Amino acid sequence: MEAGRTQSQRAAQWPRIAVVGAGAVGAYFGARLARAGALVSMIGRKPFVEAVERNGLTIEEQAETLTLQVPVSTELSACKEAQLVLFCVKTTDTVATARALEPYLASDTVLVTMQNGVESAALVRALVPCQTVPAVVYVAVATPAPGRVRHFGRGDLIVGTEPASRQVAAVCERAAIACRISDNIEGELWTKLLMNCALNALSAVGRSDYAHIIACPPADSLMQSVVGEFMAVAAAAGVRLPAIRDTAAAVDAVKHLVRQMPAQHSSMAQDLARGRRTEIDALNGFIQRRAGELGLQVPANQALSALVTLIETAGGDR
Repeated sequence: MEAGRTQSQRAAQWPRIAVVGAGAVGAYFGARLARAGALVSMIGRKPFVEAVERNGLTIEEQAETLTLQVPVSTELSACKEAQLVLFCVKTTDTVATARALEPYLASDTVLVTMQNGVESAALVRALVPCQTVPAVVYVAVATPAPGRVRHFGRGDLIVGTEPASRQVAAVCERAAIACRISDNIEGELWTKLLMNCALNALSAVGRSDYAHIIACPPADSLMQSVVGEFMAVAAAAGVRLPAIRDTAAAVDAVKHLVRQMPAQHSSMAQDLARGRRTEIDALNGFIQRRAGELGLQVPANQALSALVTLIETAGGDR
């Protein structure tokens, strides 16, 4: 962009963007867009909002630490004029948030579900009046304190081929956010689900980073059992995973991701550590339910789902 233009002039070239659910993922991508010149409003919990109003939003990268001043709010009404909404709430909050958000969305707004699991876009699409498209998110981030996001690795998206998805990809390209367009977005969503089912619950129950999961033979064996069951369910459901044809290739893909994010503790591990409800029902729990519908048995996924739920219950979160 040319030097000398005001912030408002630069922002006018972008859609007005709102981040709903400014946790680690939402705040990270919102900050990337804001840094590139977009006008980004972030809706989050009170501790996040108070911290950002007081000290700005801080993104801790490996090579630098960046602090931005961005508009923040606890109210969904801050989305009223948004043309692009990044929907980043936990899957446990999807339906309630979509219903509450509905009055503030215009028919030409584009809403992007940037969540774990494979069901969110369909759930939201049924509740809001605007265009709703899914994005697959690969990023390793954590929130060590309200208003601070620590970035460990990656930071890229995958979207579908619909015109609204292509609009999202164009915005990402302007902000130097890697965003790939896929003609098999269902398969891409299931591939991300594979990674989450293989690693999230094991990281949470074992209080371990990803590298230690595959370095521990019993944990690695359990991970491979989870993956084998997942692949059986995907095949029975008629889902084609891009570039992953069998269980061996799926295990290799999981281990490749681990090598990219070896020190990462899963978001589920972070939730359990904070006494929060996890997304287990949208991950291994989903595979368990889908398997039941298809007449399959998935004991490894069922066991991990039960253990995470047990820890949540013991912690008084439910």
